[in-house]
Amino acid sequence: MEPTITMEPTKRSPLVAEPVAAIDCGTNSVRLLVSDGTQTLSRLMRITRLGKGVDATGRLDPDAVERTLDVLVEYRAEMDRLGATRVRMAATSASRDASNRDEFFDRAEQILGSRPELLSGDEEAEASFRGATAGLADDDGPFVVIDIGGGSTEFAVGGTRMEGAVSVDMGCVRITEKYFHGDPPQAEELSNALSIGEQHRQDVQRVLPGVSAPPRFIGLAGTVTNVAAVEIGLAEYDPDAIHHFVLSHEAAEDVFRTLATESLADRLHNPGLEAQRADVIVGGCCVLVQIFRTFGFEECLVSESDILDGLVMGLLEST
Repeated sequence: MEPTITMEPTKRSPLVAEPVAAIDCGTNSVRLLVSDGTQTLSRLMRITRLGKGVDATGRLDPDAVERTLDVLVEYRAEMDRLGATRVRMAATSASRDASNRDEFFDRAEQILGSRPELLSGDEEAEASFRGATAGLADDDGPFVVIDIGGGSTEFAVGGTRMEGAVSVDMGCVRITEKYFHGDPPQAEELSNALSIGEQHRQDVQRVLPGVSAPPRFIGLAGTVTNVAAVEIGLAEYDPDAIHHFVLSHEAAEDVFRTLATESLADRLHNPGLEAQRADVIVGGCCVLVQIFRTFGFEECLVSESDILDGLVMGLLEST
């Protein structure tokens, strides 16, 4: 099991006596945040690969569903231990694409006591934008917050609030399953995977013309944080070292070249790379470096604050 990660308190949240919890149920991982508005009480992450095969079958894999439900049982126990009675579980790309999601939601509701919410890409982007920018000064913006997930990538642009968002179907799991068959991936496979970013460029710019202007690029989720950890060379995962680390375009390209030319077995030896992400990290790197190349960003501000923090802020404000 992954260790509990403790981070700095979520900012801009009112003081409340009773903790609340948010769960982000994504294509690759399921994550929990419990907070009372003044401090993070628990932050957990488990990789369950809920979206395994969804792109090909249109259904959630039974084994992946069971892995995810087992994690929800664990999270329910953690919430009970900390006294969190209100929870908001957000389901994203894998559940959006799955025809049998209601069966999964029924069983999740029995465990959590509340039904998971199927977020649209725009809703996912808005929560991510809010969480990622909460600790930043308004004059640090404007921002483009990019959340590279397992099945989709969300782009959100704004300053003091989000002004526009778009979600595109490219993520580390989706790309890995669709394009990579060799170990390591062959040059043609990498080229095809990289091309997906260019294919989506016009879709993004049509909805968010400001992306090609000079907003500050804030990168979220496991691909970005793991690339940063590899660049730093962390022996053990340290969220404080990663949060607001500035990842240059050149450094991202260097990490990509290293990981993409290694076999899975060799890739596991890179300090900072989570073992459970090693098989999909190259797919995620293809998305990340193509974002740098396509939109001309020189650097990325890596954030450990993300959709979970945005969901918690909403819960606290509704108290």
